[in-house]
Amino acid sequence: MPLYDRRGVSGCRQIRFLLWSAIAAYAAGFSALSILRHEAFNTGRFDLGNMVQAVWSTAHGHPLEVTNLAGDQVSRLGSHFDPIVAAFAPLWWIWPSPSLLLTAQAAAISLGALPVFWLACKHLGSEPAGLGFALAYLLYPPLQWLTLNEFHPGALAVPLLLYAFWYLDEDRLGAFAIFALVALLTREEIGLALAGFGLWYALARGRRWAGGTIAAGSLAAAAIVIGLILPHFAAEQGLAFYSRYSEVGGSPGGILRTALSSPGLVVETALDRRGVSYLVQLVLPLAALSLLAPIALLPALPQLAINLLSATPTQTSIHFHYTAAAIPPLVVAAVLGGGRLTRRRKDLAGGLARIALAASLLGNYLLGPIPIWRAFPGGETLQSRDANVSTHARVAASALRLLPPDAVVSASNSLGGHLSERERILSFPFVQDATWIALDERSPAYSDRLRAPLSLAIQVAWLRRDPSWRLVFEQDGVLVARRTAVP
Repeated sequence: MPLYDRRGVSGCRQIRFLLWSAIAAYAAGFSALSILRHEAFNTGRFDLGNMVQAVWSTAHGHPLEVTNLAGDQVSRLGSHFDPIVAAFAPLWWIWPSPSLLLTAQAAAISLGALPVFWLACKHLGSEPAGLGFALAYLLYPPLQWLTLNEFHPGALAVPLLLYAFWYLDEDRLGAFAIFALVALLTREEIGLALAGFGLWYALARGRRWAGGTIAAGSLAAAAIVIGLILPHFAAEQGLAFYSRYSEVGGSPGGILRTALSSPGLVVETALDRRGVSYLVQLVLPLAALSLLAPIALLPALPQLAINLLSATPTQTSIHFHYTAAAIPPLVVAAVLGGGRLTRRRKDLAGGLARIALAASLLGNYLLGPIPIWRAFPGGETLQSRDANVSTHARVAASALRLLPPDAVVSASNSLGGHLSERERILSFPFVQDATWIALDERSPAYSDRLRAPLSLAIQVAWLRRDPSWRLVFEQDGVLVARRTAVP
């Protein structure tokens, strides 16, 4: 019985059962963890609440409308190009809950194991090896942190790019185009990753015309999104993200000029201690096999450059969503790197898969988010208790039930993640036309760290003294106030 044919992958029922069991376990387990983290108030107005409001607004006839930090009603497209968010609106009519987004994200990412399995079966010639690499994908620490980092449309690019690459590797350009086009709707930089796919197709497969067309079309799509669409929708609020790159030029054109005039500065900025540690944490959990297929790493380079050149520390951390466009090329390169080693020695396939799986499991133990690791010596403890719903979280949940669903609310960040299913929600201490305020003294407001000059304690003191507001709830540091006078 052949291990592989052009219609798919065949094999024993046991391997397929194990594969689908692992996919289902990932989807169920990380859905549950994500929902529990939300119920424990370890999500926020930024970013889960922002996505929830965009979906809610779309479902209520105002496509992708959100309230920004300054209190203006703006399009979500002024911050990021992720119109795929609108696709959740029909589902919202059926399941109107943030849990919808969290569950969909975990399920979608889990299904990325299928193209990894197919690729490994094809390039290593072994279904057990395919299973090993699929499990390594599901255990990959950056992938699991991405799944748990609230909800971000860019995370959906991971399975979409993996399916796109599988069909590209199969020379099925029509199916590739479908997944590539949907992936473009998840984040503005995805076009750059797809351009890398085109270069791989041209260089590694010798399909120069088709690969060049894919690369050129993808670059054009990225240029239109970054150069025209985002600035259009951000005209009134500005693209604040460029300030993260002030040291190396402050804009795409400025970065290019800096790279040409001062390449040493660009390299020094990218490969500082934090940047090198970031790269190591991305590569080693895949047993460094990605390095054996350097051409397949081309699609990861734009995302890695975007992250490494940023002055924002979260972008060079595997604990956030900024790894989304880099993960698929890293995993694909690991599979192709393993395949390269097995071309002459087919008997190496099983061993390489076991090495990849062991590296991913060890990496998960040392770096991953699975809460059980905290019980073992040396296991990762970061955020390991974030899914524990505390008494404080229950108090906050009971306080938020006092707020009318159609009221304009000003909320601190952790509470705002539970109050975004409405037309307008402000970030405390921005009050403006709010008729209710909800804040948690034990969790500082998002804007406290960005614009507000006053500490949370002083802001609360103001609220207590202001006669136009009346406290209707105060327990365990959670406060709810209602406006008593017309603003």
